[in-house]
Amino acid sequence: MRGNPVVWRASAWDAARVSPGRVLLIVFGSIGALVSAVVLAGGCAILGANEWARDTEGFFTAGPERLDTSTYALTSEGLSIAEDVPDWLFGEGGIADLRIRVGSSEARRDVFVGVGPQDAVDLYLADVAHDEVRDLEFSPFDVRYTRRPGERAPEPPTEQTFWVAQESGPGTQTLVWDVASGSWAVVVMNADGSDGVGVDVSVGVRVGFLEELAAGLLIAGGLGLVLAALLIWLGVRGRAEPPPGESPPPAGAPPGVPQEPAGYPVTVEAELDEAHLSRALWLVKWLLAIPHYVVLVFLWIAFWVLTVIAFFAILFTGRYPRSIFDFNVGVVRWTWRVAFYAYSGLGTDRYPPFTLGDADYPARIEIPYPERLSRGLVLVKWWLLAIPHYLVVGIFVGGGWYAWDWWYGWDRWSAPSIAVMGLPQPGLIGLLVLFAAVTLLFAGRYPRDLFELVVGLNRWVFRVLAYVTLLRDEYPPFRLRP
Repeated sequence: MRGNPVVWRASAWDAARVSPGRVLLIVFGSIGALVSAVVLAGGCAILGANEWARDTEGFFTAGPERLDTSTYALTSEGLSIAEDVPDWLFGEGGIADLRIRVGSSEARRDVFVGVGPQDAVDLYLADVAHDEVRDLEFSPFDVRYTRRPGERAPEPPTEQTFWVAQESGPGTQTLVWDVASGSWAVVVMNADGSDGVGVDVSVGVRVGFLEELAAGLLIAGGLGLVLAALLIWLGVRGRAEPPPGESPPPAGAPPGVPQEPAGYPVTVEAELDEAHLSRALWLVKWLLAIPHYVVLVFLWIAFWVLTVIAFFAILFTGRYPRSIFDFNVGVVRWTWRVAFYAYSGLGTDRYPPFTLGDADYPARIEIPYPERLSRGLVLVKWWLLAIPHYLVVGIFVGGGWYAWDWWYGWDRWSAPSIAVMGLPQPGLIGLLVLFAAVTLLFAGRYPRDLFELVVGLNRWVFRVLAYVTLLRDEYPPFRLRP
């Protein structure tokens, strides 16, 4: 390093910025914000469905579709309604009303539709040939029948007394049943009990308490967001004052390391720790790193929530909130250490420390705090401007940019964070690390040129990650070197 570099020493200042208490507040607040957002979305969805998806009678309806059988009856699979549900939830205005409309195309035949206890229906249709409707789907329409054989003809269904709801007659018949606890069956027949049943069927459900449920979800989600915002604010508010005579170090400055960044501001460095590399430990690092993976999952949830908050802060003020920046840089720093230890590097066998702050470790990242960020650039850099890098990084990390990729089991927006955690990858980085692992196993050494290439690819990935998560405005260079 040329000249007289400024060296920041480790102090209470560094500890105060990344205290465990603040980290926990931010993590719990971010998780609470996600859960509350889901609850709010559910409430809005229910309100929207209640307003636009129901018909004039308040039913959500599917069909009509054609059902046919050459036997004497069509029956549903057993409808089991929990018997331990309080009675006040049933009846008129209760949990739900079921509406079944059946229409026969044959004017000479009256149609019958009824709901009865399952055991009574089974007894009535014992030894009567009928089809049980299974796996009925309306969109797209699909139906499967199970044939129940029999030898006798049934008595007319209209003469039976066990029905709790029934309708019969010519044309289209509409049955509305207040859902009740118990085990039930729906039966469609010709009113005279003859064989050969063909009807057009539509099914509707009217659910009680929808408006109350939506209101409850909206209130709960709103209160949850307020509480989550309070936790996040408590975690990121303010910053500790530096000790007397000491000025605050720049964000991302590791203790004891000269700060004179050159070139691209996101500095990703690693040293091959040949003194701490065993031949075969890499075979079980997936197991040893599990505690880090568990913690990082929650940290990355907090990271993405806070990045959204930072997005709006940058959009309206042109500044990245410093406390959020320090936390997010800490998550990236922690992630790089775990990735270097595990299957994105395998460059050391020293176990990564559980800290957001800088540590004496062979893998380091420095991201200086930007005093100002472009308010216009924040709208496009993370998706439009980064497309060329996305295509390149997709090759480096494999399938990490696809929705619900089978390898990672994670959605496309979180895939970058999963891909850089050091999990086994089917991309170029994973392939090169595999070559290094095999060489290490049989030769006992990590090829230096291969190591430099692996670090260069990871450097590219983390630079892009810092750019698309709004930590810097400088466009990432298309190069592997520092």
